Amino acid sequence: MAEYFDAIRDGTKTEEFRLVSDYWTKRLHDRTGAPRVFSEIALTKGYPPAGDTSRRLVLPWRGFTRRTITHPHFGPDPVEVYAIEVRRGDT
Repeated sequence: MAEYFDAIRDGTKTEEFRLVSDYWTKRLHDRTGAPRVFSEIALTKGYPPAGDTSRRLVLPWRGFTRRTITHPHFGPDPVEVYAIEVRRGDT
């Protein structure tokens, strides 16, 4: 959603949530179950053309945690998520 991208860009949103699922587990963990390490994470606002840097953020990979949250995006019940760190800069 555009509002989440804008909040990450502006530094007011420091985590991006993904429901724990086979899809995300395979992407965030290696075959042994250990967390993968990446050099960076790229977030896009929609599907921007290659040269549109205003709708693309490339941030350092800071890892993730697994936890249970309640969030309007996922409905009224608690859900288990991967909380991916998306802090900007050195903070």
